Amino acid sequence: MSKNIILTNQEIKHKTKRIAYQIYETFIDEEEVVLAGIATNGYVFAQKIAEELKTISDLQIILCEVNVDKQNPKLAITTSIASDKYADKGLILIDDVLNSGTTLIYAVKHFLDVPLKKFKTAVLVDRNHKKYPVKADFKGISLSTSLLEHVQVEFDEDDNSYAWLS
Repeated sequence: MSKNIILTNQEIKHKTKRIAYQIYETFIDEEEVVLAGIATNGYVFAQKIAEELKTISDLQIILCEVNVDKQNPKLAITTSIASDKYADKGLILIDDVLNSGTTLIYAVKHFLDVPLKKFKTAVLVDRNHKKYPVKADFKGISLSTSLLEHVQVEFDEDDNSYAWLS
């Protein structure tokens, strides 16, 4: 199985910065914003967006890790912070790849039980193969791929991240 690089490290950095600016523009009137990243890569991507937001804005960033069983998303979803920490705040739900939309829609459902000021979604790669009516408000790249193809994002601590298609 061959790897076709669809995003280089530099392109991921550029798209992360652009998404951070879009988030800042959307939440400019807020003092705090919650970046809720779906474990594990979605949370890493949320951390990267948070780093960019801190350099371009004075928004207070609250990071939250969202644990979803991707094999069985109907199971209870947990977060690294209590719901009262994100109640009545702006929240962005973040994942690395939007495939079928299953993980994202169940995570969205979890956050709908808490009153939020504003609720948006962000992904690095949107595959355009959704089973559910869910969309990414902020996306790095949109790809029309076949159902047999697989998109993977590798976030490397040595700053050598990339996304590939196989």
